Amino acid sequence: MNSLGDARVESRLDEGLCALEIGVDQAQRARLLQLVALLHKWNRAYNLTAVRAPDEMVVRHLLDSAAVLSFIKGPTLLDVGAGAGLPGLVLAILKPELRVTLLDSNGKKVRFQRQAVLELDLPRVTPVQVRVEGFDGQFDQVISRAFASLGDFVTLTHRLVAPGGQWLAMKGPAVEEELTDLPGNVRAVSCPSLVIPFDTASRRLVILEGSESSRGRP
Repeated sequence: MNSLGDARVESRLDEGLCALEIGVDQAQRARLLQLVALLHKWNRAYNLTAVRAPDEMVVRHLLDSAAVLSFIKGPTLLDVGAGAGLPGLVLAILKPELRVTLLDSNGKKVRFQRQAVLELDLPRVTPVQVRVEGFDGQFDQVISRAFASLGDFVTLTHRLVAPGGQWLAMKGPAVEEELTDLPGNVRAVSCPSLVIPFDTASRRLVILEGSESSRGRP
């Protein structure tokens, strides 16, 4: 990026975080900017994302991910189908005490995740290359960003949500039909709209919980 591009990226990040009412220190801001630079660099060779321009990466990836920050409780978070590590990497930067596991079966995307964890110094983030069906563990919250339908998301990850935990599904506006396909022992407790600075597209966050007696089976 040239200096003009750098200035535009920095301005968009600063204005977007301000609009989301998210405060960051200088180290967090530097890590977010470095994440954009890494995405841009790796994208040329590995095609991690269809978004090419760094200032658009700020909007479509960083601010989109940051918009769910207030709903993250932790202390453990599983990002399923994390791709290039989104939203998990952004949430780990903004909430340093959070322990994040990034799960994806795509080798080149997990290699990027590992490089980002190393360069951004995020010791509480663990990238894992495996299909969700072959992964074990339990987490306070399990999040997905355009991973699968709500029904498939819940069915594939049911055993991974700890008792009292939650699913968080980042969705577009047309999510009502998917809500009817949920298993009977899982319910939507909230479905807030997400306003992404500089983006006119509509977003929803579907927050799901299950009954304690249903843990461990779909």
